[in-house]
Amino acid sequence: MRLSPAVAATSLLLLVETASAALAAKPQTINRQKIVQSFNVRRSASSKTTPLQVGNGNLAFGADITGLQTFLPYNILSTWGWHNFSLPATATPDNFTGLDWDTHGRLVNYDQPNPAEQAISDWLIQNPQRINLARIGLDFGNLTGASGKPVAEADLVNATQVLDLWTGSIRSSFVLNGTAVEIETWAHPEEDMIGIAIRSDLLAAGDLGLFLDFPYPDTNKFDAPFVGVYPNASSLKEAAHNETFQTVFDPWYGTIQRILASKDGTNGSSNANDTSYYLQLQWNNYGHMAGPQPGTNGRYVLTAANSTELLFVAAFSSAGDFVPMSFGGLSDAATDWWSDYWASGAFVDLTASNDTQAKELQRRTVLSQYLTVVNSASTNPPQESGLVNNGWYGKFHLEMAFWHLVHFARWGHFDLLSRSLPDMYTRFLASSIDRAKKQGYQGARWGKMTDPTGRSAPGEINSLLIWQQPHPLYFAELHYRAHPNASTLRQWDAIVTATADFMASFAFFNKTTGVYDLGPPVYPVSETGNPNVTINPAFELAYWRFGLDVAIRWKQRIASSSNGTANATHATAVPKAWTAVRSKLAPLPVANGTFTTYEGIPNMWSDPATVTDHPALAGIYGWLPPSTSGLQPLNLTVVQNTADKIRTTWDLKNSYGWDFPMLAMNSLRLGNAKQALAYLLDPAFSFDDAGYPTGGSRVPTPYMPSSGALLQAVAMLAGGWDGSPGPHFPAEWKAVVEGFSVGL
Repeated sequence: MRLSPAVAATSLLLLVETASAALAAKPQTINRQKIVQSFNVRRSASSKTTPLQVGNGNLAFGADITGLQTFLPYNILSTWGWHNFSLPATATPDNFTGLDWDTHGRLVNYDQPNPAEQAISDWLIQNPQRINLARIGLDFGNLTGASGKPVAEADLVNATQVLDLWTGSIRSSFVLNGTAVEIETWAHPEEDMIGIAIRSDLLAAGDLGLFLDFPYPDTNKFDAPFVGVYPNASSLKEAAHNETFQTVFDPWYGTIQRILASKDGTNGSSNANDTSYYLQLQWNNYGHMAGPQPGTNGRYVLTAANSTELLFVAAFSSAGDFVPMSFGGLSDAATDWWSDYWASGAFVDLTASNDTQAKELQRRTVLSQYLTVVNSASTNPPQESGLVNNGWYGKFHLEMAFWHLVHFARWGHFDLLSRSLPDMYTRFLASSIDRAKKQGYQGARWGKMTDPTGRSAPGEINSLLIWQQPHPLYFAELHYRAHPNASTLRQWDAIVTATADFMASFAFFNKTTGVYDLGPPVYPVSETGNPNVTINPAFELAYWRFGLDVAIRWKQRIASSSNGTANATHATAVPKAWTAVRSKLAPLPVANGTFTTYEGIPNMWSDPATVTDHPALAGIYGWLPPSTSGLQPLNLTVVQNTADKIRTTWDLKNSYGWDFPMLAMNSLRLGNAKQALAYLLDPAFSFDDAGYPTGGSRVPTPYMPSSGALLQAVAMLAGGWDGSPGPHFPAEWKAVVEGFSVGL
């Protein structure tokens, strides 16, 4: 069987597994299973916005009340399932030239839509798109509902559904036309396989089976809650591509190869815009797979009428290179993996508190621990809707990688963090170096709205945002704190070096002021204002200094580990540019005793435009620790004044996502745990019954950075930080914590 990326990891994972095993072996005072299962999600009807999910970070299956996708076309999304639409006529990506902007007296080319190249600009923004691999639901054959019409959800009697967090499975049951139906839904913890068990007399009667359907991709920027469309057969010839299925079926097994060929290619060709993937299927009883059904877009139906039980496994892959295991093997593997996950790593127990807020925070925390595994523990950076649906065409944002992933380190799950780090930065290194070189900079300029190739989608904000640049340095430092050895230094050194080289090169020496400036043109974290006048954004300055501190220490560690001798593969000297920029970086902008979003911003705090979107000023002392270089120490009076201004002036009712955990971390460092908890439980920071963080008018639900940011803030409450170890929960909450290390 093909090994998953997590199983096939290198020496890093061996170190991680050893550390995790040691942690799991420690005596535990918390009854973790009791607490986790007390928050099992129970539903009696389908949600119209969020499915219950099973998954493993690289593949996820969203279910309606049947445990499948019978009545609502929820999604099966993966990290590898992508599709390109046909290229515009006579245009190729090589035709795209972007736009030149004046940047400190020289023209710099940025990947931005060019009005003279609108068609290829739009194509690059929209492609590739993440596709919904399939839909699997119950086929009712000739059965009808009470009204004589096709069976609908309203015809199900006593419908109940439970997501069992401890085993990572969904159990659904209902009565249809007087006959009971029970369904289990599972996902393999490492392979891209879904397991389904159906038990009912309706199976033996031939009145119940499974259907598989295949939605077309579309060009929606946001596809929520359902991804793709289901055109009828007559509309297929008008589609943007052709579709074929190649199938092999016998009474126990089946293979479906789906081929989507763009109009600039041919079915089955190796055209880069073609998409081909496989469903390899097996079931326990003699069955019959038929399809595609007339008038459908590739619907296949499996019936197995000789038993009251159907055990079905579907393996998804881009190459069709492994055979699905048995349902029993899959469910056993999932049970073992999830119970190990919950028993290892860190944990918070707030159940001794009588405060309803403590119970709600515990609920959000437990459910977020489950959902971030299913949606974010990936070999690629997660997208902001995880594997629930598609936002931004399914592409991921590298500035969000921090919030999606950093909590795995704080909660003692480096095995999950190592699925994507440092590999994703290694894969994107060459394209990022090329991006910086074309703009006249050293090192690697990391993209923003990105796909698995490392290409950044054209866009003004996409090309001018910079707060994602120091992220690799934060991740590297966390990795070194957990594993302070030469192997860690080697794994990250090329990434650390290229990142710091760009950061030093990007800073512009202002001969008039004698300091290094950031921008213009630049967008701050809030993505507001005019990039041509934005200079020295406060959070970015703080993050630049933090990142260069890390990079300088990194080279010093390498020099120390090499015992003063030259390292054959890694430079040991600290580049002079790094220390020069760090030492003379512009001071954080301050006006009237508070930080300002950027230097010289007019009417800070009085103009509504200056107090909206992400309040990143709180991240200077919250998300980030104080600078370790000893240069330009933070004025904590200014920090406190800024926190007070944000609390009283910022448009928090329209804030969303990671804003509230970031504000909570700022409050914690300032010694105000009650304010931190108020932010984490703010009405605008909401989570639904299944623990999904709501999006709102600007982003679809769920908005998964909220889940990761919540876990990062709770880890700070539980484990504390350098100089102030936790826990920091109110004493009356009687919090018990296990397994947390002290944070930065």
